[in-house]
Amino acid sequence: WSNEIVFMNPPYGREIGKWVEKAYRESLNGAVVVCLSPARTDTKYWHNFIFPYAEVRFIKGRLKFGGSKNAAPFPSAIVIYKNAF
Repeated sequence: WSNEIVFMNPPYGREIGKWVEKAYRESLNGAVVVCLSPARTDTKYWHNFIFPYAEVRFIKGRLKFGGSKNAAPFPSAIVIYKNAF
């Protein structure tokens, strides 16, 4: 990922923290990583790898993909890692 611009939509299960940590670590190597993430601000990975290091933009309302009738059951955020941190 080094020196690239990467979009990451990680799996939203128990492994998401590992994906977010990977995004953070790759930003230290020069990558710009833009992540679509559940806005679960009470989780350990948010406090360890997002709040101190990333730009966060909260999405208004709940995401709805394609022609789906139902929206996501949680709020979402765009998390942006830049190597400037």
